[in-house]
Amino acid sequence: MRPESPMTRVFGRPPVLIETPTHYCPGCTHGIAHRLVAEVIDELGLRGRTIGVASVGCSVLAYHYLDVDFQQAAHGRAPAVATGIKRVLPGRVVFTYQGDGDLAAIGTAEIIHAANRGERITVIFINNAVYGMTGGQMAPTTLVGMRTTTTPAGRDPVVYGFPLRVAELLAPLPGVAYASRVALSSPAHVNRAKRSIRRAFQTQLDGLGFSIVEMLSTCPVGWGQTPIDAMRWLEAEMFPVFPLGELKAPAEVKA
Repeated sequence: MRPESPMTRVFGRPPVLIETPTHYCPGCTHGIAHRLVAEVIDELGLRGRTIGVASVGCSVLAYHYLDVDFQQAAHGRAPAVATGIKRVLPGRVVFTYQGDGDLAAIGTAEIIHAANRGERITVIFINNAVYGMTGGQMAPTTLVGMRTTTTPAGRDPVVYGFPLRVAELLAPLPGVAYASRVALSSPAHVNRAKRSIRRAFQTQLDGLGFSIVEMLSTCPVGWGQTPIDAMRWLEAEMFPVFPLGELKAPAEVKA
């Protein structure tokens, strides 16, 4: 009788991802985003030289999950803090991790000017179309007709304007080298999201300019849905408003 062959481990926790209980709500895809960032940092061998900047919002505790140096920034100011770190320590890989309320509302000026200057930082932008941490209020990315605690009858564009498309807003700026939008709603989309994160970090490593990955994410509690329904809603309602794909990329990092 032949001895059993040893089993090969093909999947496990990336070393950069800290083993700790999650504080995120059931069905929230922030955890998936954390894992993808951790995997990319590990695979590119960047653990010892990466600095993250945590924003204010649901992602405020990102530093509890990623075993790299982190700096906390005031609400919306992560791009400014990241700019200072990168300019003082140009050999470090610097990224921000921000939600739509942080980046696209109070932080609009910061993100636009950092992008326009071509700061050599990478931005991971989580878009779940709502203020998740503070009670489910309307965000700049809230869809037309979408009900929130501050738009109980649905977002009316005559009163509140239209959803802000951050990737499309930033991509035309001359300082932006890489801009993409991905989703976290299925294994196939998650795989594509990881490739975009890797390209964004590689853009920074190559010194090409500012890079951003916008990630469509779920907020089942803020949306008043089950986790499964939230995944379906994201694809059915958010994809038409926020189309996926690379909006700008250097030739060497394109698919």
